[in-house]
Amino acid sequence: MRATSLTVGSAALAAALLLTACAGGGDGDGDDGGQDTSACVLDEVGVEVGPANAAPLAGDTGNIPVTVTNQGAECTLDGFPTVGLQADATSATVTEDEAAQAQKLTLAEGTAATFTITYVRGEAGAGGSLDATRVKIGLPGDSATRGFAWSYGPVALGAGGVPDASVGAFQQAGD
Repeated sequence: MRATSLTVGSAALAAALLLTACAGGGDGDGDDGGQDTSACVLDEVGVEVGPANAAPLAGDTGNIPVTVTNQGAECTLDGFPTVGLQADATSATVTEDEAAQAQKLTLAEGTAATFTITYVRGEAGAGGSLDATRVKIGLPGDSATRGFAWSYGPVALGAGGVPDASVGAFQQAGD
């Protein structure tokens, strides 16, 4: 009788350990629980630029939201997006917002993250402005970029000809 009790007890213990090993280790905050997940790549995401809160006049600040939606296998965004502005043969990199802190986000298929491009509008044709016509966007860990029309007016230039603009960190979109 005691051997039967011990066998049932061992089976119950083994089942409990197995269930514990199968339980999800994540805490639901976008962390992948230590598992390796590939970096999101532009070939497997949809990118939507806008609708924007464009700066109406020179000196005003505008905000352009960008949404990245995963259309493939689970992937991660770890770092800041890369953003560049183009005007004819001139291009300039938009710097990271110094006040923002990048966070690692895991995106399941069909989920999205957003970031914001903030800029100060310049005067069209002025020496202290970049008459941008395109914006190029890249993801951390992916060398590819995708270009989009820039219809938000010229961008003021700061010291050293750097655009008076910044790119924010990724934020989980939706719930």
